[in-house]
Amino acid sequence: MKRVRRRSAVFLDRDGVINQKLADGEYVTSWEEFHFLPGAQSAIRCLNELGFLVIVVSNQRGIARGVLTERVLQEIHEKMKRELERAGARIDGLFYCPHDDADQCACRKPQPGMLLDAAQSLDIELSSSWMIGDARSDIEAGRNAGCRTILIGQTHGKTSNGGGRPDLRFGSLAEAVKHLKRLKSRGPESRTDTTCGQPDA
Repeated sequence: MKRVRRRSAVFLDRDGVINQKLADGEYVTSWEEFHFLPGAQSAIRCLNELGFLVIVVSNQRGIARGVLTERVLQEIHEKMKRELERAGARIDGLFYCPHDDADQCACRKPQPGMLLDAAQSLDIELSSSWMIGDARSDIEAGRNAGCRTILIGQTHGKTSNGGGRPDLRFGSLAEAVKHLKRLKSRGPESRTDTTCGQPDA
């Protein structure tokens, strides 16, 4: 019996990667406060076209702190997905952690729980997948899950034992995805019809 090949994924942090991050201690609590970063929609579309599953993994401790409800968060995410669909882009999975640091849960990054849950439910090969984030905790979570990692933008947060050292660094999600496209083009599954680098509408 032929073994079905497991799929590769790109795990994306949300705030600071897909949408603009607010000041430290502030949280996106409504759709009106959610603003896509330049190039993010076309970058996600490109990842779809390259054959990656696109999985959002986001710490959302605003829920634990009482400034955001899970219902409102889900409404924001549904609107985010609809806007991406209008741009021809797709999110294949979305996982969030509603806990604070004191809860010591296994899903809050830098713990790898969200990535491991996604891998199990969507049959993802973690060793051929990437974690892209703007914080050291994203990088540690990716490493803890066995993924390769990309740090974008400015760095945030402390690291432990060098675990937050990324494999690669880029200024934005769009730049990171252009690099992944170049890597794909060198392999046997290269594609030339992707729209990486196209401006968002």
